[in-house]
Amino acid sequence: MQIYLPIAEVSVNILLILGLGGLVGVLSGMFGVGGGFLLTPLLFFIGIPPAVAVATGANQIVASSFSAVLAHFKRRTVDLKMGSVLLIGGLVGASFGIWLFNYLKKLGQVDLLVSLFYVVFLGVIGGLMMIESVRALRRSKSGVRPQRKKHNWIHGLPLKVRFRTSGLYISVIPPLLVGMLVGVLAAIMGVGGGFIMVPAMIYLLGMPTKVVVGTSLFQIIFVAAFTTMLHAATNYTVDIVLAVLLLLGGVIGAQFGTGIGAKLKAEQLRILLAGLVLLVCAKLGLELLLKPSEVFSIAGM
Repeated sequence: MQIYLPIAEVSVNILLILGLGGLVGVLSGMFGVGGGFLLTPLLFFIGIPPAVAVATGANQIVASSFSAVLAHFKRRTVDLKMGSVLLIGGLVGASFGIWLFNYLKKLGQVDLLVSLFYVVFLGVIGGLMMIESVRALRRSKSGVRPQRKKHNWIHGLPLKVRFRTSGLYISVIPPLLVGMLVGVLAAIMGVGGGFIMVPAMIYLLGMPTKVVVGTSLFQIIFVAAFTTMLHAATNYTVDIVLAVLLLLGGVIGAQFGTGIGAKLKAEQLRILLAGLVLLVCAKLGLELLLKPSEVFSIAGM
């Protein structure tokens, strides 16, 4: 069952795309992540051009994050003031990321840039997650609970603001910088950035874990939507047919993923996610290093 994607300019199997969206949905339900950092490289593997994969991946994140953040609003676990500060930084970062993306696209280097970004970030994040997860698993077996410091050098910076929902009184500079970094990543990699923003909000800013996820999703919705619109307006790389198929698969897969995740321990889930991230990183790295099956060259006449 082949379908032609007008923007990607390739024909793909409908069931394959639905299955891919379903797989990412399962992972989203199991691990509580948007799945953009895995969806985009998986689209690379089936022949979707990187520019289209990035823009369409960002489009899917908007829908999945919006449905999730509604539940957090009901539980009042969204810090709107902190989310607004992160959002300001995110919009600035996304604008810069789009400019960089377009500049490298003109140079013909955008595909290489996106692949390199994924190899570096997935390698670093996956490695850190694996180390932390193994330590957490050992601590859970020994019965020792780690104590996290409530104050660090972040709390000594100027321009302090009180964030009542998070119970913090800290400088706005770190949240702005975190938001900018996530915005750049959203524009270049087609991800929500939750896999970087959530750990930063917990360990760097010292936010309570119960407030972090909802606040992160609140910021991601607007940054991903802004990124999608910029890609659509400047690059024309948002493939709506591909996005709809991925969304259908993702909605169904998330229901199964939630049930699977409820049966596993948190430490086991983190180890599985870290292993999956490292596998995708290794696959992308090998494709950059190995000689392609079809070699093209441009010779002067």
